[in-house]
Amino acid sequence: QVNLVESGGGLVQPGGSLRLACVVSGFSLDKYTIGWFRQVPGKEREGVSCLSSKNGDTYYADSVQGRFTMSRDNAKNTDLQMNSLKPEDTAVYYCNADVRGFRYWGQGTQVTVSS
Repeated sequence: QVNLVESGGGLVQPGGSLRLACVVSGFSLDKYTIGWFRQVPGKEREGVSCLSSKNGDTYYADSVQGRFTMSRDNAKNTDLQMNSLKPEDTAVYYCNADVRGFRYWGQGTQVTVSS
């Protein structure tokens, strides 16, 4: 059974940092690309970053390039280090993977950037 569980969200002041984690089960990050998305109420879900299973490369949205870093600890854990956070980064963050023809999402973790 495929499952993704995010953690690490919270309230942080502008300019601060948070580290999100996504733990997966039922598949291996050695074989499937993993991504982070975010969503605010009333807006479409936005792609933030992804880590390729083919070559290990990471890709970032322009809005987070240079501030966010995605990494992988092993075949089951991936992190999103978020630095220099801005109020516009406030959203629910989800990890995502397409596994064996199906799209899977975690339950999400709330990130709020506010003074």
